[in-house]
Amino acid sequence: MTAAAGDFVTPGSSVIVPDGVEAGDGIHSDASSTMAVVTGTLVQSNGTMSVDPSRPSVNSPQIGDVIIAEVNRLNPKTAEVRLLHIEGKDGGHRTVPAEELFADIFVTNFVDRFLPSAGDAMRKRDIVRARIVELDPMLKATTRDNPELGVLHALCPQCGEDLEASSKTPDFNVACPRCDYTGYRVLSNGFGHGHVLGDDIQSLNRPGARWSSEAEPMLGHDGARPYISPVADYRRGMSHEMPDSVRRQKAAQSRGGGGGGRGGPRREMHPTTCTLCGTKTQVPFKPTPGKPIRCRDCMDKVKDGKASKDELAKERGVLNAARAGAEGSMGLKLFIGGVSYDATEDDLREAFSAHGELKEVHIATDKETGRSKGFAFITFPNKKDGLAAIKALHESKIHGRKISVQESNPGGRDRKRRPRRN
Repeated sequence: MTAAAGDFVTPGSSVIVPDGVEAGDGIHSDASSTMAVVTGTLVQSNGTMSVDPSRPSVNSPQIGDVIIAEVNRLNPKTAEVRLLHIEGKDGGHRTVPAEELFADIFVTNFVDRFLPSAGDAMRKRDIVRARIVELDPMLKATTRDNPELGVLHALCPQCGEDLEASSKTPDFNVACPRCDYTGYRVLSNGFGHGHVLGDDIQSLNRPGARWSSEAEPMLGHDGARPYISPVADYRRGMSHEMPDSVRRQKAAQSRGGGGGGRGGPRREMHPTTCTLCGTKTQVPFKPTPGKPIRCRDCMDKVKDGKASKDELAKERGVLNAARAGAEGSMGLKLFIGGVSYDATEDDLREAFSAHGELKEVHIATDKETGRSKGFAFITFPNKKDGLAAIKALHESKIHGRKISVQESNPGGRDRKRRPRRN
């Protein structure tokens, strides 16, 4: 194939040089042929044909870029999408670098409406338009706050037909024209039109609205795994029985009073006082002294940036006082790392009780196998006894294995010890 002006050429490509035009840089011409000797784009200017060796820029997404992507995987709280195209960008159709090929859309960035799981509003293979909002440590995108963003195309999970926008069923906004499937998607105004925007259909997303009592049981509250939520299921459709394993889990939760399932008992509410305004309130967890506990009005005030400096300063004083008052009564919780898999709680109790009374000894175990995870927590009611235990037992051996003993991080397993993943 012979290349002309505007074509991309490589060394050895045959080139057409029109009459009256000279062969310039990057082109070799003799009596037998005219060919490119470098890689680049043929350009013709001022009577000369030459090769521009400049390379196209890397097709790398930037914050604010609008992308077209395909839903590749549904996780409990995120939809992983594969980038197909970057809109409004030269060369946006080219493949992006491998390390930037996938982006996560968190369920809170789908739409201005409560969604328990990602599968309640997107399905695998859906085509979506989204905007990049974060690059590091991984790409993150959103479909909120713009009518152009959202699902552009979706297939019926039961029969494979293209879904259509529909308002016939309350709370659901898509329906299959072939079978009886109805569902919910975070719709773009371009839904059903490819990349071309159509009429404003944002009302079908029902932003800010509560789910109806009919739709609520179909959402993915129970861990958001696709086979648990009928709405989230992209394999079996809306009608299928709950797996026996899930049914047994729900029954055990109901009998044990652990909450979680809608068939079980209501979660216990704990009375407390708002640390910002001082009003009485209730929370579904046991308050931790020194941690902010705010009523709903104060939560909204802080979130919207309307809390004054004086209010926040007063709250810090309340928290510091509560934290200081709790130190003596709460004792000290220790994190024990490097625990031998053969060690028992009695072994740890024997070693640590030499330094004071123990309030609690707990070895972390795998829920399915019951096997030790290799770390434990021990609580001393007396803080001085706990500090003495750290000094005496850190890097000592139990069952022939050296253990690490330190104060437990209140926010979770000793975060300072774990390197941050990039």
